[in-house]
Amino acid sequence: MGHYVRSRPGYPPGVLEVLRRETGLAPEHVVADVGSGTGISTLPFLENGNAVLAVEPNDEMRGAAEESLAAHPRFRSVAGTAEDTTLPDAGVDYVVAGQAFHWFDVPRARAEFRRILRPGGWVVLLWNSRRVDSTPFLRAYEEMLVEHGTDYMRVNHQNIAPEAIAAFYGGPHALRKVPNEQVFDLEGLRARVLSSSYTPDEGHPGHAAMMRTLDRIFREHAEDGVVRFEYDTEVWFGRLA
Repeated sequence: MGHYVRSRPGYPPGVLEVLRRETGLAPEHVVADVGSGTGISTLPFLENGNAVLAVEPNDEMRGAAEESLAAHPRFRSVAGTAEDTTLPDAGVDYVVAGQAFHWFDVPRARAEFRRILRPGGWVVLLWNSRRVDSTPFLRAYEEMLVEHGTDYMRVNHQNIAPEAIAAFYGGPHALRKVPNEQVFDLEGLRARVLSSSYTPDEGHPGHAAMMRTLDRIFREHAEDGVVRFEYDTEVWFGRLA
């Protein structure tokens, strides 16, 4: 969990700018952050002044969020799932899912979101989509994940087709992209890799090989002792038909 907390990318200020401009997001709106994890997607909305109900089924992740966000008076931690949030009917203005939609039972989650949203409420899907071929380092990193990741090709969120997202919304929706970036030294890069669900656990036959490849990639591509991850932060928004 420590690797995850330290190394996963946050969301750039442009996400809130998009939502203010396109959906009218305002501090008085109540947000349900579903699949909130360690609170990465919760924090921007708290800083915007929103009351946020952070819904997360994993006890360890939820505990990490409770620890890091305890100082925010409008934060509330909720043990629940996308399919059973435990929230009351028609109680939120926004449902947000950051890096989580690909884990949902989509038909059940859609019904649950319709239940908890107020009339006219919005659903926002967020992903930090790592660019895979914009630099030699990112191309090498992607090749490493394909070769060594345990189930990388299955769980990669980029496998979700736009048609599936369109079917989820069932009506008008839109996508905006905002640039994002992380900079890592070797220790940070190792933590970033170890935070991913598709990285072989220590003791797995593929773990050592993956870490050797990672170290080699860093040596070959680091500039001034760091490498850069470039992302397109995808902001999908719409109302459920």
